[in-house]
Formats: sequence, structure tokens, C-alpha cells
Amino acid sequence: MTSASARPAHSIMVLYTGGTIGMQAGAHGLTPASGFEQRMRAQLSGSGRLAPWRFREMTPLIDSANMTPQYWLRLRTAIIEAIDSGSDAVLVLHGTDTLAYSAAAMSFQLLGLDAPVLFTGSMLPAGVDDSDAWENLTGALQALTDGQAPGVQLYFHGELLAPSRTAKVRSFGRHPFVTLKRNSTATSSPAVPAALDYRQPKQVANVAVLPLVPGFSAHVLRAVINTGARGVILECFGSGTGPGDNPDFLAALGEAHASGVVVVAVSQCHEGGVELDIYEAGSKLRQAGVLSGGGMTREAAFGKLQLLLGAGLAVDEVRRLVEVDLAGELR
Repeated sequence: MTSASARPAHSIMVLYTGGTIGMQAGAHGLTPASGFEQRMRAQLSGSGRLAPWRFREMTPLIDSANMTPQYWLRLRTAIIEAIDSGSDAVLVLHGTDTLAYSAAAMSFQLLGLDAPVLFTGSMLPAGVDDSDAWENLTGALQALTDGQAPGVQLYFHGELLAPSRTAKVRSFGRHPFVTLKRNSTATSSPAVPAALDYRQPKQVANVAVLPLVPGFSAHVLRAVINTGARGVILECFGSGTGPGDNPDFLAALGEAHASGVVVVAVSQCHEGGVELDIYEAGSKLRQAGVLSGGGMTREAAFGKLQLLLGAGLAVDEVRRLVEVDLAGELR
């Protein structure tokens, strides 16, 4: 981001999806609660240094463990409506469990949107001892007030993080989100298809994620394909290796490719990425039709396939764009 591209916000829309930040105790534990706008206004009253903001409560409010790609499409619509109705920035309040997934997904769903969008939440509910809720909320509002470049970012504990490289790595304490050190394999595209623009309609795609483990069975892969999955993210070992000496597994991959299923390899490692041609065990995956996810995280790969497969593109075009950088996921 350059200072020239950063634009101070003058009207911020706050979209509240639920999550820990606004939860209150229920009969069976913490649960999403309505009425957070009033609590937020009371907390921020007299804070004239922040840009004016409006508030919208999404329906239903959810624990982010219940997040779905269907909800993402409604969130995408709400963000677009906020900008079209006069807001010049959006802050999404979201639970932390799937926050990195949602931020990554929106970085693809909002390609071309000329406005900044921040995601934040908290590890502890607002109002409890040592809560980080108001710290994150006011920090995110201040960041938008000061000015951010168009695009999606994740704000947490004073840090701005790129969603295309961010993952939640701890379930408690400070700084649960980190930017993973992934390989850069960016390939620029001369023209992003018009179908990927944020104003074009999108559909939910059936995408599965399969982590490889020693002794992984081809039956599992075939079972997933038989559910109608259009995309499969294969979490491979190391730099993109798998059971290359298993002819049944390789045959199942070939069947997936022949039937139009898009299979993308990402690395299980936190650092590095996929380079399918280093080892024979990786090159055999490439020969069976598997695409390289390069340095993409699981979160980014899932969001990217949701966009590409949900935009109505031909399968060959989807496969081409998997290995093209669209939102910083390969940089």
C-alpha cells in the first residue's frame, strides 16, 4: 500500500455477523447476541477522532464455526450494498475460528471493489476481564479513518494482515493470526475475466479439502468425487508430494481430471509451498492432472476455488486461473 492509494474513510459501515466479540452467556455456553450496536455506541461515545459509522446486524448472527459459503455470498452482497449506499469503507465483525477463511474468500469475491474492507473480531467477549474486543474494534475503525487502500485486510491486535497469506495458528492468547511464509509463484494475467468482477453474480461451489496422511486411500478421493465435488484441495506433504507409487490413487486423480473436477495441491507446511516437479512423487501428481497451488494457504485456495467455480467459467479457464495470481495469494 502506498500513501497515495490510501484514502481516509468518511463513512464506515460496520457489519456484525456474530462471533465471540458480541457473545453473551447462554444456557449452554457463550452464544451470539443481538444488541451489540448499543454497546458499541456507549463504548465509543465521545470518540470524535473516528470517522462516522453506521451499523448493520446480519441475520442470522452466528458462531463463526457455523460459517458457510452461502453466508459469504450474503456478506458479499451486504458489503456491496454498503458501498453503493454511501459508505466508503466497511468493517466486518466476525468470529475468529473462520475469520481467515472469510477474509480470504472476500478478497476474491470483491475483486475490483474500489473501497477498503477490514475484518476483525476478538478472542474474548466485549465486557469480560482482559477482553481484546474494544482494542480490536477501535483499532480497526482508526485504521480505516486514517486511510487504507482498496481491498480486503484482516486487523487483529494492532496488525494489518493480508488474508491471502494469513491463518489462525493458536486458539487462545495474543496474536492468534500470523502471515505464513509461503513461496512466491505469482504469474500475472493480462486480463482478469469480466465474470470475476465483484458485481457479477456468483454461485456456491462444492469444494472439498483432503489432507494426505500415510496410507491415504484412493477410496476416500473417489467417495468425495462421487458427492459431486467440482473442486478438491489436496493438502500434500512438503513441496507437493503424495503416494506416487500407488497406482490406484493416481488413477483416481486421473478420473477426477477427466470428469472435470479441478484438483489443486497445497502444502501442509506453514512455510514454503508446492513445487510439483522437484520430486517424482510430486511430478506424478502433475501428470495425473493435479494443479499446483504454489504458496497458497488452505484458506486462500478454498476461497479462490469458490470464486472460480462459482463464476460460471469453463473448466479449462478455471484450471488456468488457479495458477494465476488474482488477489496476492501467489505473491
